[in-house]
Amino acid sequence: MERGSPDSFTRMGTLGIEEECFVVDEHGRPTSGTDELVYEHDPPEILADRLDHELFKFVIETQTPLIEDPSNAREVLLEIRRALVDHAEHHGFQIAAAGLHPLARWRELEHAEKPRYRAQLDRIQYPQHRNTTAGVHVHVGVDDADKAVWIANELRWYVPIMLALSANSPYWNGFDTGLQSARAKLFEGLPNTGMPTYFEDYEDFDRFERRMLATDSINDRGELWYDVRPHTAHGTVELRTPDGQADPDLVMAFVEYAHALVEALAEEYEDGTPNSRHRRELLDENKWRALRYGHDASFIDRDLEGTVDLGEVVDRECNRLGIDGIRQVYERESGAERQRRLLASGGPDELCGSLLLGTE
Repeated sequence: MERGSPDSFTRMGTLGIEEECFVVDEHGRPTSGTDELVYEHDPPEILADRLDHELFKFVIETQTPLIEDPSNAREVLLEIRRALVDHAEHHGFQIAAAGLHPLARWRELEHAEKPRYRAQLDRIQYPQHRNTTAGVHVHVGVDDADKAVWIANELRWYVPIMLALSANSPYWNGFDTGLQSARAKLFEGLPNTGMPTYFEDYEDFDRFERRMLATDSINDRGELWYDVRPHTAHGTVELRTPDGQADPDLVMAFVEYAHALVEALAEEYEDGTPNSRHRRELLDENKWRALRYGHDASFIDRDLEGTVDLGEVVDRECNRLGIDGIRQVYERESGAERQRRLLASGGPDELCGSLLLGTE
């Protein structure tokens, strides 16, 4: 079984971005296309070994190459997006992005044949059969294994902030869920998901990972699908929180925030700051508020005394970290509200058109 290693954690501040997107037809509706795009035709060179499918044949994933300089991240992301869109168009498809495709009905869509996914479907059953979710995963390099676990522990409080800002999946299986991120709640139906618990150090996390493998609780390390985790193969901390986004500016705002958070927390670790040791239940409450209310959420504050509105957190974080992207995200109409508005004003065609992947 594939295992990670503490020796993977060698570099601080590198970036990697994974995006899960939807293969759609000329009308923007979900359609099976990953066999053609992943297996039957060679993708553009930049996507070689960086293109895969997910559980459903209408969900496709890209990974950027290792980004050494964060200032290059946007152009690297756009290169990957352009290559994917060109590849799809060449074979009669389009690409869209959101946390859930609003018109995807899971009973009518095909699952992939890949043995890994077939094994998951057999083991997990209904929660995995309906899992039409798509997200953005941000990897930030960390140069020490214990530091990575310390940072991942601390990032748990920030997970709901990023989720609230990114909430972009009000519709599931053809109806309005009343949530801002139905993706987040649906994905929690799977085992080994949601808000992770606290780990003392790398050895503690490694012991957990080994136990899960040894007891056949998971088939590989990648099935630990928590919202944030130390990635013991890539040597990163991986934030798996945001909903998928068509607009690259939104993705880059979350990348900027994730990178700044990890760098700031690394400094706290070096300074000997003790871990917060937040209770998972309180963090779960914050995550619920994020997926239910999106931009209108308020949260139990980081010191666990009182509550704080998302807008106040955003101002505080931008001033503290010297960033601006998430402020711009907060000041825009949220993804979920935009979807509702477009469906009401322009119908399904306008809504589907709005989700097509941006490449500029």
